[in-house]
Amino acid sequence: MTARLQHPALLSTLALVAGLATGLGWLWKSGDLLVASALAALPRADAPAPEKEKGWDFWTVEIDNLASELKGEKERLRQQHEQLDLRAARLAAEQQELGKLRQELEALRREIDERTSQIGADEMKNLRSLAQTYSNLTPRAAVVIIREMDDATVVKILSLMKPDVVAPIFEEMSKSGGPDAAAVARRAAVLSEKLRLLRAAKPAAAS
Repeated sequence: MTARLQHPALLSTLALVAGLATGLGWLWKSGDLLVASALAALPRADAPAPEKEKGWDFWTVEIDNLASELKGEKERLRQQHEQLDLRAARLAAEQQELGKLRQELEALRREIDERTSQIGADEMKNLRSLAQTYSNLTPRAAVVIIREMDDATVVKILSLMKPDVVAPIFEEMSKSGGPDAAAVARRAAVLSEKLRLLRAAKPAAAS
């Protein structure tokens, strides 16, 4: 019996069994510690959430900035739209005011045209009356009056007189004496030329 216990294979087997038993005992005790550590590592319901990683914090800041920019752009577009609406309303009011002003100006223009036509008719009536009066004067008397009038009025009156009446008046002006005889003669030539141009323009205007 003692010889069997001293057999090397048996001794090795006993040593292995003893080692396994010791290892199992240590593992059992260590398992309790590992389970307790694992339970302690689990997050509790009332425990604060762990901080985010640095990279996720950076991405969150970028998204927040983008959202703020989009919000600001939306507000800017809203204000711009309001300004455009105000400008459109102001332009519509200005166009309406311009329309009223245009109507008033058109009415004023018609009134001015009517008055101008009336003034022109009255002036023509006066010119015809003067032409008739000067036609009944002697050439010398007509020249005395003409010397005190402006060229435009003289030409208008002479244009309403018959040519056989105007010719003696020009003749009288060309041969009148005195210190201003040359000036009177030159004026007679000027009046004659203006009268010619006026009479030439009348048929063209009529046609």
